[in-house]
Amino acid sequence: MRSARLLLLLVMLVLGSYATINGAASASSATEETAMWMSVGEQRFAITLTDSAAARALAGLLPLALEMSDLNRNEKYATLPQPLPAKASRPGTIRNGDLMLYGKDTLVVFYKDFDSTYAYTRLGHINDASGLAQALGPESVKVTFTHDR
Repeated sequence: MRSARLLLLLVMLVLGSYATINGAASASSATEETAMWMSVGEQRFAITLTDSAAARALAGLLPLALEMSDLNRNEKYATLPQPLPAKASRPGTIRNGDLMLYGKDTLVVFYKDFDSTYAYTRLGHINDASGLAQALGPESVKVTFTHDR
């Protein structure tokens, strides 16, 4: 019976579920574990991170303030203070609000939809990207990433 409970707990944890054992539920939630905030001036954008080693490593760097440069009038990018574990693939279509890693140490925030042949590691997506292009503007901009609101 004890090994069956242990196996059930292990399976539920692997699947990302929350187990209740002896009536005690886990206090954390999936939203809290995968949420991040991006601030540009007075505007704040909620980001949902992917369940990946790269996204967890990025979350471990927070809080993080970056001067992000513009590229191609569709993205902002900045070099991170340390490389992240990359698992790049070609996404094909990039969406407004995508948060990606280029190479191992370049964080990219996309603010327009377009097709791309480049390979990126997906880190997450801005939940509501309306107003993102206006907030980021056409020039370099300071962007702050945090865990809290």
